[in-house]
Amino acid sequence: IMPTLLSVVMIVSPKTPVDQAVNDPVGTGPFTLSTFSPQTVVLDAFDGYWGKKPQITKATYVWRPESSIRAAMVETGEADLTPSIAIQDASNPETDFAYLNSETTAIRIDAAEPPLNDLRVRKALNLAIDWEGLAQLFGDDVKRASQMVVSGINGHDDALEPWPYDPEEAKRLIEEARAAGVAVDTEIKLIGRNGIYPNGAEAMEAMMTMWQDAGLNVKLTMLDVADWLRYLQKPFPPERGPNLLQMMHDNNKGDAAFTVPIFYRSSGSYSTLADPAFDKQIDEALAATGEARTNSFKAIFGKARNEVVADIPMFHMIGYTRVGTRLEWKPDITTNSEIPLANIAIKKD
Repeated sequence: IMPTLLSVVMIVSPKTPVDQAVNDPVGTGPFTLSTFSPQTVVLDAFDGYWGKKPQITKATYVWRPESSIRAAMVETGEADLTPSIAIQDASNPETDFAYLNSETTAIRIDAAEPPLNDLRVRKALNLAIDWEGLAQLFGDDVKRASQMVVSGINGHDDALEPWPYDPEEAKRLIEEARAAGVAVDTEIKLIGRNGIYPNGAEAMEAMMTMWQDAGLNVKLTMLDVADWLRYLQKPFPPERGPNLLQMMHDNNKGDAAFTVPIFYRSSGSYSTLADPAFDKQIDEALAATGEARTNSFKAIFGKARNEVVADIPMFHMIGYTRVGTRLEWKPDITTNSEIPLANIAIKKD
């Protein structure tokens, strides 16, 4: 875990003000920040760098949210590289590469708000989705998720099955909840984030329709990042009402400790749960070591899936990136988090 984690640890100067935004980074790397704007970042090589100098001497980053535009920029030579393009834009086998990444897509269920505080409704949300059909928006290589970490992370349970597609059982559970007095007709807000991943809005529209077909009153709202973050992190908006939140979680640190507390502990910044017994189980897992730690995290993911039903795991993601013909570089599991310029080379003529 330590070498993996160290690779992405940020060291912040104690002189950095905590009450205002600053754009004056201090570091020990091979580049300096020359230009910064909301649309463009320019890095230049630092001549005084202590280590081996990268072949790249200048890098310009531009922000273009549309996958098709970014792919076209690389194709025409206007850009050299773009990560995270949509599957329909990854059409050139010479420049487009699929890669396993550490991202897991999911929907968080606000279990504190009725009717989502009813277990039957939360189960129905998982059962109502045509997972095979939905996967067409993500690519043939994606893997169905049953938990919020990918295989290889300490605590991932290979034996934990994803939710099946069973629309009739979803409808039965909703009607059972209705008969018990649960207000299943209450409007539920599905909150999506613009640009969260390729075809993200289309996926939310499809899921909304499936939930409506099952008998739930789900309405989609797409938000930009700043507004979406208000629903992701505590303190949540007091007027939020029952909601389902589109999200994507990246754990490439090697251990479920970077996932479990924030999603499932009552104090977790993304958690809508309030379960002291579950908190105790999580605390014991965090304190454990070795095989006991692994098994404890497996048990937590099993409880989150089978008993609590805190979320709707979707897919362990496959990324697609387009790399210009003059670059020597291939994506890997860390690509969605970082692309070190030191790993990129210019092809020799």
